[in-house]
Amino acid sequence: MRIVSLLPSATDIVCALGLADQLVGVTHSCDLPPGSAPRPVLTRTRVPRQAPSHEIDRFVRESARLGDALYQVDDAFLAQLEPDLILTQSLCAVCAVPEAQALESAAALRGGAQVVSLTPHGLDDTLAAIRQVADATGAREAGDRLIEELAGRIERVAERSLRTLRRPRVVLLEWLDPPFACGHWNPELVRLAGGFEVLGREGAPSRRVALREVIAAKPDVVFVACCGCGVERSLSELPPLLETLERARCPATRTGRVYVADGRRHFSRPGPLLADSLELLAYALHPELHPLPAGVPPAVRVGCRREMASGAA
Repeated sequence: MRIVSLLPSATDIVCALGLADQLVGVTHSCDLPPGSAPRPVLTRTRVPRQAPSHEIDRFVRESARLGDALYQVDDAFLAQLEPDLILTQSLCAVCAVPEAQALESAAALRGGAQVVSLTPHGLDDTLAAIRQVADATGAREAGDRLIEELAGRIERVAERSLRTLRRPRVVLLEWLDPPFACGHWNPELVRLAGGFEVLGREGAPSRRVALREVIAAKPDVVFVACCGCGVERSLSELPPLLETLERARCPATRTGRVYVADGRRHFSRPGPLLADSLELLAYALHPELHPLPAGVPPAVRVGCRREMASGAA
């Protein structure tokens, strides 16, 4: 089968099913397992990714107002690849190529191609999305094994979290300027990791919040995982938020419990990497209960602005 993936989490699923050799095209944001040969890149984005976060937010909102697409698919290149299967999504037009655009590209193919759209809102939906891809690719047994492995990891974290005597109040932010409270699967991850997400709602989209809402929530932990941003970028944009929280005597800054994770790989990709995301979050919240598995990077803990200025974390 010749597979084209138009979103990173679908690429993760295909590779976890052992089908990386069947991938013939991916997006500009997709990762492949170490040692894999590069795959043709079929997309590019209009989002100015190197711009400050507030400018990116303004650009995205203006594009939505005007009805302008954020992503472009190279349809001519796609036709040359002659895919049998195209994986897309209908969850978020900001994060990846939307379903309607993928269907339009598939319709122009001379031989046609099956289009499978993934729309996970929580962990159960994510496991169901893996089942969709496994069924579409004829990899049902590999899908069963992968789902069993991931479900086991999730269950073990949840069981350990039941032993905690105190669930910290958590604000998990998916964007810093302006702040966005987490949504979809991320509030569920906080709950399973032994925390209480005070702004985000399970299964609901992420939402823009005012800084006063973050302050009023009095979080014991602030966990930052900006969608599409690595740790270094998030750290570079963190000081204004830290300053505001410190002035307000936020519990998280008083105890030095502000964490930053890689939002390019974790917390924003509803596939196998959500199990990693849960484990690193659980370790940050309750290191006395949850071990950090080998190969899963810990979140960077930031004490205060002074520590950041001195290069400590």
